[in-house]
Amino acid sequence: MPRSSKPKNHLVGLGLDNGDGHTRITRGDNFSLLGGSETTHDKMQETCIKVNEKMRQRGKTLETVSRQELTDLFRELT
Repeated sequence: MPRSSKPKNHLVGLGLDNGDGHTRITRGDNFSLLGGSETTHDKMQETCIKVNEKMRQRGKTLETVSRQELTDLFRELT
C-alpha cells in the first residue's frame, strides 16, 4: 500500500511511573500511549480523548490546529 506524501500528525504519551509490571499500550484516534501506572495511563487516555473532542467541536484536526491552541487545550484539561 503506497504511503501518503504528507505525514499525519500523531500525539504520543509516555508514562514512566509504572511499578506493577503491567505493560499498558493504548492506541486511539491520532494518539498512542505507552506505559505508566494505571492511574497515569488512564489520565493520559482521558486527556487525549478530551483534546480530540474539543478539537472536533472547534472544527479542527491535529493537522489544522495551531501549536498554541493545542498547548492551550492540554493546559485547560490537565
